[in-house]
Amino acid sequence: MARQAFGITRAPEIDRPGLTWFNTGRPLSLKDLRGKLVLLDFWTFCCINCVQILPTLRLVEETFPDDVVVIGVHSPKFSAERQPKNVAAAIARYGIRHPVAHDPGFQLWQQYGVRAWPTLSFISPHGYVVGQTSGESDPQVLLEAVTEALRQYHGEGLMRPGALDLPEPVVPAGSLLFPGKVKPLPGPDKGWVVADAGHHQVVLLDDEGQELLRFGSGREGPGDGAASHGVFSSPQGLVADEDSVYVADTGNHAVRRIDRATGEITTLAGTGKRGPALGFDPVPGLATALASPWDLELKGRTLYIANAGTHQLAALDLDTGELRAIAGSGAEGLHDGPAAEMPLAQPSGLSLSPDGATLYFADSETSSVRALDLTSGTVRTLVGTGLFDFGNEDGPLDRAKLQHPLGVAAWGNGKLLVADSYNAAIRVLDLETGTLMELEQGRITCIDPVCLPYSEPAGVWADGPDRILVSDTNNHRIMEIRLDTGTSRTWAG
Repeated sequence: MARQAFGITRAPEIDRPGLTWFNTGRPLSLKDLRGKLVLLDFWTFCCINCVQILPTLRLVEETFPDDVVVIGVHSPKFSAERQPKNVAAAIARYGIRHPVAHDPGFQLWQQYGVRAWPTLSFISPHGYVVGQTSGESDPQVLLEAVTEALRQYHGEGLMRPGALDLPEPVVPAGSLLFPGKVKPLPGPDKGWVVADAGHHQVVLLDDEGQELLRFGSGREGPGDGAASHGVFSSPQGLVADEDSVYVADTGNHAVRRIDRATGEITTLAGTGKRGPALGFDPVPGLATALASPWDLELKGRTLYIANAGTHQLAALDLDTGELRAIAGSGAEGLHDGPAAEMPLAQPSGLSLSPDGATLYFADSETSSVRALDLTSGTVRTLVGTGLFDFGNEDGPLDRAKLQHPLGVAAWGNGKLLVADSYNAAIRVLDLETGTLMELEQGRITCIDPVCLPYSEPAGVWADGPDRILVSDTNNHRIMEIRLDTGTSRTWAG
C-alpha cells in the first residue's frame, strides 16, 4: 500500500442512497469504521477472478478480526447481477461473511476511480485512501502489507480494535445446496451424480432422484481419504464411468477421483493453489496448479477440463497422469481459429458430440457457446459475440443472445441444450437450422405443489429425446422435464 501516494486523498463516503446492504443490520459509513483499516473489494459475482480472491480476503479477515474490515462493493456487469435477490444468492453461495454494498449505479466505482474487477481500495483508520490494487492479490504479499500498515497505525495511536457485530448467515435447509452439474452414472443400474457445491459433497442418486451415497465429509477444504473423510471445496463439475466419478473440485483448484467400489477419494491434478495459464506441453498433473476447474468430460482415458480461472481447456491423460492445455491462450476474449492462440472467457460447461469429435463448451463471460474440433485443433463460436454482448433473444445464431451460460449438453445428433444461467432459462441450440430457441416455451406445465421459476440453472443433461434434468442452482434442486408428457417437477432437492 503506497500510503505516501494516496495519503492526502479523503476517502469518499460509502453510505450512499441507492445502495442495498447485505450481511449487516444497517448501512455502514466510514464514521462507523473509524479506527479500522478498511478494504473495499470491488467485485461482481460472475467474475472468476473476484471469486478466486475471496479466500485471500477471508485470510486477512481471520488474521486481523479486530483491526481490519472488508467491505464488498458489488458493481454488476450483467443485467441479472443488478437484481438484489441474485446478489444475495451469490453471497450465500460463495460463503461471504463480510458486509456487502450492492451498487448497481456504480456510484462508489466512479468515486474511487475503479477500472477493473476485482479492485481493492485501502482506507486508513482516519479515513484516507492509502492504496489501490487491481487483479488477484498474492495472499502472502497482501498479508505482509496489511501487517506492516497495522504496525504503523497502532504506533501512531490510530487504531480502535474491536470486531464488527455481524449477523449469522442463514443456510437453506434441504438435501442439496447450490448444486452445480448433474451427469449420468454409467452402470447396470441407471443413476446420476450431482456436484452438491454448497455442501462440499458429491451425491449419487438413483433414476427416481433418491439419494444413494454421499462422498465428502461436508467440511470445506482439501484432503484425500475415505468417502466420509475426504474433503472437497465447492465442487462444480463432474463426469463418471463405471469405475470412477471424476470431480472438478473448484475451490481446491484440483481434479479428484472417487473410486466407486471403495469410495476412496484421491487427487489426480492440481496442487491446491490457484495456478497460472497452462502450457501445451504435457506436464505431471499432480505437480501442476489449476485454476477453478468448473466442469469435466471424458473420452476413453482422456479427461477434459474446463479450467475457468485461466480461460482454457485442458486434457488429463488418466494413464500417464500428464496434463496439458488444448485450447485457450490464457487471454480473455472471443476469437475463432487455432485453439492454442485463441482467447476464451471462463469456460464453465463441457459436452462431447455423440461422435466424440467435438468438445462443446459454455464460454460464460462472453455469453457464448463454442466448439473445439478435437481433430483439427480449432475453435469456432456457435453463438455469442463478445465480453460485453449479452441479452435474452431467440432466433438465428448470428443474432441470438445468451446471458452468462454455465452448462451445455449434446442432445441427439444436431442439437445442444444450454443452461442460460443469468436468463434463468434452458435454450435449444439447433446446429442444423442455425437457431437458438427457449425449450418448449409455454408448453411445459409444472406439476409441483409450489412452482418456482428457474434461478441461475448451472447444469443441464439429456436422457434421450424426451427427458431432461436441470440443476436449478439457487433453488437448491434438480428439475426433471418430460417432453413426452409436457410436464416438469422437482426431481431431487
